[in-house]
Amino acid sequence: MVFSLLAAPLSAADPKGKPQTTCPVLGGNIDKNVYVDYQGYRIYFCCTGCDAEFKKNPEKYMKKLQDQGVTPEKAPAAGKK
Repeated sequence: MVFSLLAAPLSAADPKGKPQTTCPVLGGNIDKNVYVDYQGYRIYFCCTGCDAEFKKNPEKYMKKLQDQGVTPEKAPAAGKK
C-alpha cells in the first residue's frame, strides 16, 4: 500500500511527453516542411510519401507516437498568423 502511494506521483512525471523527432511511418528524421495537421496536432514526416501513408490510417500512426511517449506539437489555429 505504501508503495502505490509513493509511486503515484511518478506516473505523471511529464504529462507533456517528448517532442516528435522521427517520422511515425518510416522512422527517419522529420522534415518540418512535410506535415499533416490532424485532430489539432501537427504531425511531421521524413518525406511526402509518408504523409500520404499517414492519411490512409492516421490512428495507427498516432498510436505509434503515443507508444513512443511523443506528444506532437499543437497545430496553429486556422486563420491565425
